[in-house]
Amino acid sequence: MSRLVETVVPARLGTGFRWLLASSWVSNLSDGLAIAAGPLLVASLTHDPFLIALAATVQWLPPLAFGLYAGVLADRLDRRRLVMVGNLLRVVVLVVLSAAVVTGPASIPVVLAMLFLLGLAEVLTDNTAATLLPMLVHRHDLGAANSRLMTGFITVNQLAGPPIGAALFVVGSVWPFVTQAVLVGLAAVLVSRIVLPAQTEEEEPRGHLRRDIVEGFRWTIHHAAVRTLVLTIFTFNITFGAAWSVLVLYATQRLGLGEVGFGLLTTISAIGGLLGTLSYGWITRRLSLGNIMRVGLVIETLTHLILAVVTTAWIAMVVFFVFGAHAFIWGTTSQTVRQRAVPSRLQGRVGSVNLVGVFGGMVIGSGIGGLLARQWGVTAPFWFAFAGSAIFVVLIWGQLTHIAHADEETPAEV
Repeated sequence: MSRLVETVVPARLGTGFRWLLASSWVSNLSDGLAIAAGPLLVASLTHDPFLIALAATVQWLPPLAFGLYAGVLADRLDRRRLVMVGNLLRVVVLVVLSAAVVTGPASIPVVLAMLFLLGLAEVLTDNTAATLLPMLVHRHDLGAANSRLMTGFITVNQLAGPPIGAALFVVGSVWPFVTQAVLVGLAAVLVSRIVLPAQTEEEEPRGHLRRDIVEGFRWTIHHAAVRTLVLTIFTFNITFGAAWSVLVLYATQRLGLGEVGFGLLTTISAIGGLLGTLSYGWITRRLSLGNIMRVGLVIETLTHLILAVVTTAWIAMVVFFVFGAHAFIWGTTSQTVRQRAVPSRLQGRVGSVNLVGVFGGMVIGSGIGGLLARQWGVTAPFWFAFAGSAIFVVLIWGQLTHIAHADEETPAEV
């Protein structure tokens, strides 16, 4: 058993990382339940594509509206305590949502409001949690540590969580949300066990919030690799958000999958992601980061095209498998590049700029996807995603070499 623990979480990564990893895995299992249960709850209340897409939008809107302020808080306050507070706020919202479902049927406005508040609490939790890793792990081990966090994300958030969430929803619509509340509370307890090292960088005097936000933007704009990452993530999340905002309708109406089958799509993607993450060290020793991005963006573009034309479930599942491998290789690379490049005092703010890029694109995309699906059917968002992605790949192709910038090292073997 000790040998297995050492393989999964090497002692060199430290006890603090082990507590962070445990908290991350528990929290991700909670989020995995919501991946299936949230859309299923909304779809049980309405069949309007726009309202279903709106449910995704209200969860993606808080990072866009409040992400920059969350970044400043992460750079100013105790990061461990911020993660704990964010998780406890999520527990409160989940308890209220569970009560609404039990006494229901819950109304669309109530569910949308609860999803918005959950997204608001997650902004504080997720952005701050990402800043803890560089404080606990040496920069040379960030690739290995991120791959382990990503492996947990894949196995419990994407692989195990959605089918469990869908199955719990079938048993009773309240059970996924009650289970979420318990898991998030446990994640808060695990984070409380982390002991952060003393900061070695001299603290700067705290200025106005706006000045701190501008500093994060300015640093991002002047760093070629991080700037390219944020721009690419923003654009591709517009196309991704458009297609994935109606995924529950695509799975049930076009592919003929039921509620559990919808959760299975995410599981298939997670299996591909697990393969991609486990092979991450091998891939990065053979390809530059710029070429990894190029291959990934081509895969994502073709994913939208194939899903727009197929009607057979097993073909779609193959596509989801390949997409999953791309998505998690991309995620590990993006996170590692940013954590290595950004000074500790700016981790929260630069991370929040990236967060705004991620969710800003998804908010815009989900709105577009809902309108396109209402007007022209559930495949219209996928055609939009294909066209938009193809155009952007052509425009950004040469700029992707900025990712392989001189001050970055090849990720360590994981």
